[in-house]
Amino acid sequence: MSQLRATKPGLFVCTVICIFIFLYIRNPAPEEPEEQLTYPAVAECGFYPDELCSALFEGKGAAPQIAKFCKQPHGPEILAHLRTPGNCSRISQALHFITRPLSAEEGNFSLAYIITIHKELAMFVQLLRAIYVPQNVYCIHVDDKAPKKYKTAVQTLVNCFENIFISSKRGKVAYTGFTRLQADINCMKDLIHSKFQWNYVINLCGQDFPIKSNKEIIFYLRSKWNDKNITPGVIQPPNAKAQTRQSHPEFTAEGSIYVSPNKRFKHEPPHNLTIYFGSPYYVLTRKFVEFALTDTRAQAMLQWSKGIHSPERHYWVTLNRLKDAPGATPTAGWKGNIRATKWRHQEGGVHKGCKGHYVQDSCVYGPGDLPWIIESPALFAHKFDSLTDPLVVTCLERRHRLKVLQQAEVPLEPHWHFQQESHFNMKLNC
Repeated sequence: MSQLRATKPGLFVCTVICIFIFLYIRNPAPEEPEEQLTYPAVAECGFYPDELCSALFEGKGAAPQIAKFCKQPHGPEILAHLRTPGNCSRISQALHFITRPLSAEEGNFSLAYIITIHKELAMFVQLLRAIYVPQNVYCIHVDDKAPKKYKTAVQTLVNCFENIFISSKRGKVAYTGFTRLQADINCMKDLIHSKFQWNYVINLCGQDFPIKSNKEIIFYLRSKWNDKNITPGVIQPPNAKAQTRQSHPEFTAEGSIYVSPNKRFKHEPPHNLTIYFGSPYYVLTRKFVEFALTDTRAQAMLQWSKGIHSPERHYWVTLNRLKDAPGATPTAGWKGNIRATKWRHQEGGVHKGCKGHYVQDSCVYGPGDLPWIIESPALFAHKFDSLTDPLVVTCLERRHRLKVLQQAEVPLEPHWHFQQESHFNMKLNC
């Protein structure tokens, strides 16, 4: 009897627990909602995205609450298509890639692009689809220090296009180091040996974006340069000479590479070359690229460039001043209009200030910089950060695509158009 009394409380407790579990299964407690980003009410936006962009291009500005709501990035939408390999036709259409030459002139004049990337995958896709046409060819150098998922997503996209490929040789690219120059040369070797023919090669990085359409770029090259290289620069100024007379460590994510004291001072340039200083960005003819990869002076200059600060600012501009180099422009100076960049030291002269923020003395554009960008005669603008200010790239991309389609001389495919979203749809998508 005492044993029975002792078991009654245990039975009672067990019964209560079972009833609780039964009720919980039938009516589970609501899960705590995931933290959601809050946006202003729809009425506070007051614009469709294109109307907002038009206002920014016209320099009218936008209230902070409008910008906060309307500038949601399209990154998640883009990345969703690249997480796993899928049907390439679906990927091409979903990401709005141009799939046919838009005019006979463009179809008969091909450009090669070298794009070095290591972050901001969505921004890379926006850049690539802006400059992509099927008659061009694209070499992508993915930095070895990029995350594995990033590399996989890029490979997924590249696999869908015969004329896009990843550089056969890759490495960790150090800012202002020789590896930055080597990345371009690796792609050039691949481009020369590829089955695709091309007239000019243009190098870009992941923070660039085109201002001009493919048709406008071709017209500019044919009418202004006509088989000449574009490497803006001048004879090495005094403040840049120290950068080539002393060896410099390369800065990587892991730190600097040690330079031995007895190798601190560089010897004189090979072949008595006059060293020039200029932009790391270029537009080069195919014949010049072949020359740079094979000429004795070019190879000696390449070896000499190892260990100096920012060799990409010296290498191309110096070789292009050799009178016997194919497409040489010995007296070009800073002419070229390849990049629109707001440098801090040019504030008050070339431009009226950076409306975004400065990083290493160059402007990362904000929405207020859009009027200055589109008025620039340059082919591309640098630099953008779609994570801190996605509205800038989104507006510029939509304007660029509209211009491209207006210039087209062929029937337009529906998927070439970007979706026209109202602020109501945009709120749902966010």
